[in-house]
Amino acid sequence: MPKVTIQDIANELGLSRNTVSKAINSTGVIADSTRDTILKKAAEMGYKLFAIQNTMTKENAPVQSEKKELVLFTGAVLGSSHFSAKMLDEMQNEALRLGYGFTMYRVMPQERKELRLPANFDAKRVAGLFCVEMFDMAYSHMLCTLGIPLLFIDTAVSFEEKPLAADVLLMENRSGIYTFIKEMVSRGQKDFGFVGEALHCMSFYERYDAFMGAIRLFGMEHHPEWCFTGNSRGLNYPSHSDYIAYLEEKFTSCESFPSVLICANDFVATDVIQVLKKLGKSVPNDVLLCGFDDSPESRIISPSLTTIHIKGQAMGCAAIELLFSRIKNPNSPFRTLYIETNIVYRESTER
Repeated sequence: MPKVTIQDIANELGLSRNTVSKAINSTGVIADSTRDTILKKAAEMGYKLFAIQNTMTKENAPVQSEKKELVLFTGAVLGSSHFSAKMLDEMQNEALRLGYGFTMYRVMPQERKELRLPANFDAKRVAGLFCVEMFDMAYSHMLCTLGIPLLFIDTAVSFEEKPLAADVLLMENRSGIYTFIKEMVSRGQKDFGFVGEALHCMSFYERYDAFMGAIRLFGMEHHPEWCFTGNSRGLNYPSHSDYIAYLEEKFTSCESFPSVLICANDFVATDVIQVLKKLGKSVPNDVLLCGFDDSPESRIISPSLTTIHIKGQAMGCAAIELLFSRIKNPNSPFRTLYIETNIVYRESTER
């Protein structure tokens, strides 16, 4: 079937594209009745992550009290370049196969600040809740009090508070970095640096922690001046121009450059390439560079980026399995599960 777009929904309802976008993305102010009409039409037409409920007949539809909806909360816009794209496709397909609707809500900054649930979210209908890019610890703890089976896919960084009362799914963040640094050491590289906001989320923190552990393990000297780990925390994203300015300031202050840089993800690595070029340095001639995620952009930028591949489809399958296991066994101990990753070597480390 052809992909349904926001414009298609707007045409069906005789509304503007902007109004439909506000309803679907929980942005702006529109009448509740209009929002409900738009969301219902989105479900009927099978728009993206919305439940396709019109295919149910009276005989196989769940009874009114039965919870047959899976919900995903996110604090950010999840585009096709985000590692979760394949994961979300797998989660939606499996949910629908099992007879569950699948609805996504973007939790807006003011809702997070006020610990409010998104408009139109009805906990009475929800069988289970996924959280992606939800890196606000206070809001996360609030969600854990709802009594809904809950899975966080990556989490906020916090070692001062009690653990989340929920299951957690993460990509394997450490082994790929250990393996990469071991390979670079075998090639004679000795000077390593790390770029990425270490406290942005748990996966970034683990990548930085793995970097520090590998430096110690392989007897390399640690250079704090080559580790640019600040600038923001959680979902307090700086603008892209602000982050570029931060990197320019850090690199300009360096009296010397490392021979190898590891970045918290591919988008950070792309920014590093841009800043180094502005400073008259090139990848890989002056600096070898490794990212993380294996985003589509990592394959088409020049030079193509060595990176650590996240298995999105496998994470989607694991997410569904973990959540349904929690639904069936709500009192079992909470678990943290890691899905393996692997290195993909490309031009940015060829010299």
